[in-house]
Amino acid sequence: MSNSLFRKKSISVILKDAEAGFGDGEHGGGLKRVLGVKDLTFFGVAAVIGAGVFSSIGKASFDGGPGVIYLYMFTAVACGFAALCYAEFASTVPVSGSAYTYSYVAFGEIFAWIIGWDLLMEYAIGNIAVAISWSDYFTNLMDKAGLHIA
Repeated sequence: MSNSLFRKKSISVILKDAEAGFGDGEHGGGLKRVLGVKDLTFFGVAAVIGAGVFSSIGKASFDGGPGVIYLYMFTAVACGFAALCYAEFASTVPVSGSAYTYSYVAFGEIFAWIIGWDLLMEYAIGNIAVAISWSDYFTNLMDKAGLHIA
């Protein structure tokens, strides 16, 4: 059983599945490639940075003061390294995929399963945090407009 938990999917199998259309959810179809370099660059920056950085800047600046500048510089370097890692994975496994696909190839099935569930939890918690922050901004905006929301 331990061998089946750590089995890896080879790149050739993933490429064959992608050619058959299994990677995009359509059998035999696939996605049409229409995005250019500029589109993908901006999409990648948006995916790496996310919306949380924009929704939490006010509170971080108030609590952290001028040290927040160093925090954002450190975070920018960390995001740059993460982007380089994703670029390396994408060049190694050139199919539609995410951290799940890359970890399946590199580390095995059990790590891919853990990362898949971790991504689901990350997206859910991240969306909740951004929604709470945006709702706070919205209620403050409505208060300044004279509409009081309880």
